[in-house]
Amino acid sequence: MPFKTFDRSRLKLRPLAERAHDFDRGRLVFPDSPYERCGHAALPVLAARIREARERGAAVILMLGAHVIKRGLAPLLVDFMRRGLVSHVGLNGACAIHDYELALIGGTTESVARYVRTGEFGLWRETGGVNEAAKAAQRDGIGFGEAVGRAIVDGRFPYAETSLLAAGVRYGVPVTVHVAIGQDIVHEHPNFDAAAAGAASDTDFLILAQTIDGLEGGALLNIGSAVMGPEVYLKALTMARNVARQEGREIARFTTAVFDLVALDEGHIHAEAAKTEAAYYFRPYKTVLVRTVADGGESYYVRGDHSSTVPTLYHLIVDGGAR
Repeated sequence: MPFKTFDRSRLKLRPLAERAHDFDRGRLVFPDSPYERCGHAALPVLAARIREARERGAAVILMLGAHVIKRGLAPLLVDFMRRGLVSHVGLNGACAIHDYELALIGGTTESVARYVRTGEFGLWRETGGVNEAAKAAQRDGIGFGEAVGRAIVDGRFPYAETSLLAAGVRYGVPVTVHVAIGQDIVHEHPNFDAAAAGAASDTDFLILAQTIDGLEGGALLNIGSAVMGPEVYLKALTMARNVARQEGREIARFTTAVFDLVALDEGHIHAEAAKTEAAYYFRPYKTVLVRTVADGGESYYVRGDHSSTVPTLYHLIVDGGAR
């Protein structure tokens, strides 16, 4: 006997103009913005590894959680793409939504505590454009990220110049979106098509796996993603290694890094924690820092606020940290 399902068509959506936004463009961080320099010893090493990787044509991949966008750091990452310093950017669904809203209205982020109480959290009409982009992706045979980026560019969104997704289209850099159905606000919307979203995200997964095929000698940074980044990377790397091994190649010598706030013992990040320790269950630790670089790679953990660590890395790469 089938279970009864919720009818999304009964939902009432409101316009974004009626929402209070917790983040606006006034907090964006640009290359010439002031920032608090982070003195972590790993950052100059990572800057050097990224420059070396791009000089040899190896992949440099960023896997991002949504707080990277919410800390205003998109303009720095856009400039990375413009300079050819990053070859792939992977986002979770929340990243894509914040990027889309910022490009459209110059603001994003709502108070969950406020709007969940009234049954309005996430139910903002214009944000549903992300769902229309997913349908276009399925129709056109492209990935989720490219489709949303095209929607921003073709729609002449007023703030497209600071959008990661639009920059991917502009500079020819894959910006992929890796969704889990039910986790993002647009999945509430009546125009959500799970088949389209799943197909578009699957295409992006395969695009990421193809990029990871070129990770030998490269670098992968997982910045603020506790689940999506390490899990999608793990599966894509396995696929790429499977094919590489058949072809007599290796994908083993590369650099990884995790940027986060979790308190890890940085003197012991290259070996797994015991299953009795909470750190064992922090996936960026065991996946990004230990297991996937165990055969010749190197890894670093950078603990700190993204608003300090990411700008510091940017300036170390671009201008040697002179600012």
